[in-house]
Amino acid sequence: MIHTISTTTTTKRLSPLTLGKYRIAACPRPLPCGRFAAQVSIASGSGSACTDRVMRFHDDFPTHDAAAHYAVAQGIDWVNDALRAGVRPVASATMLPSPQICI
Repeated sequence: MIHTISTTTTTKRLSPLTLGKYRIAACPRPLPCGRFAAQVSIASGSGSACTDRVMRFHDDFPTHDAAAHYAVAQGIDWVNDALRAGVRPVASATMLPSPQICI
């Protein structure tokens, strides 16, 4: 006798969110064991200047939603770090006054 296993699940897809110039989208994927791997896409730019980073995580999760929430949280952390890095003051060595040049 052949048994069929239904793998249809009703999971609510999280909408991508925008943070600054970045678009964060969770992309969980099912694993053969029935758990889910977390992945997040972080895109910026548009047209031919568009870049997209995809981060995959080693942890696995019992549900699609748990993996999606983890991925989004990691994406938000990455974007916040990137935004903070972009507003850091110039290194102190370059802020020293330039020496007087006398001719």
